[in-house]
Amino acid sequence: MNETAEAVSERVRISVVDHVAEVALSRPDKHNGLDYAMFMALSAAIDEVAATPAVRAVVLYGEGPSFCAGLDFAAFISEQRPVDALFVRRDGEDANLAQRVAYGWQALPMPVIAALQGNCIGGGAQIALGADIRIGSLDTRISIREVAYGLIPDMGATASLPRLVTADVAKELVWTGRFVSAEEALRIGLLTKVEEEPLEAARELAKTIASHSPDAIRHGKQLIEACYGPDPAVSLPLEERLQRELMQAPNQIAAVTATMIRQPAEFIDPPPTGVASG
Repeated sequence: MNETAEAVSERVRISVVDHVAEVALSRPDKHNGLDYAMFMALSAAIDEVAATPAVRAVVLYGEGPSFCAGLDFAAFISEQRPVDALFVRRDGEDANLAQRVAYGWQALPMPVIAALQGNCIGGGAQIALGADIRIGSLDTRISIREVAYGLIPDMGATASLPRLVTADVAKELVWTGRFVSAEEALRIGLLTKVEEEPLEAARELAKTIASHSPDAIRHGKQLIEACYGPDPAVSLPLEERLQRELMQAPNQIAAVTATMIRQPAEFIDPPPTGVASG
């Protein structure tokens, strides 16, 4: 068994019943944290769903108490996995591996409904935002958390946030990294609905969607995607370029250290610049 196929069996479970594919993040003991195997598994799951005949809708969810708690830093450190491994890009694709596991759901031709519970943090939030519809539980907490580590969101947020919230809200979320409750997330547009049983609600919605013409559903998704948000061919490479500039720089290291020891960081201020014009 190759690495991708093995990763799918260990980290992600896929089932297809009555034209609905269910994709489950299956690392509940780690709150579905994103190690390298999970990245590979999610990428492979997107390919598998796309290649499976007669899938008309997708339900994406995480097993256990959380949808996804974000990047598993400890796993990357223990495996001595270079972060550059997440920047690998397939020929002809705009998204690198890290972006693909979030943007890939948006790029699928059929609707994707995410059922969320518990923590939905950092990369986990960006994966959820890549779905067409997000149904949260009452205890869902969402955080665009990368600023706590001196970084920016770089898993396709530029292809999802502009479709969901206004620019000022997006900036505030990216700049603070604060946790957003389910109630607020619904109000500002990060969640589509809040339900006591989000997975069951997602399944019912997927069932309804799958009862309609798959041609009409796919064309409807294509139409709406074309009318919202920036061009991924521009925004996704920009995410990667800006993130690479931040990684391992003194301020990024200071941010990680401060977050880990729960103490204020001492940052180096950048030199002043002129006001852009034109």
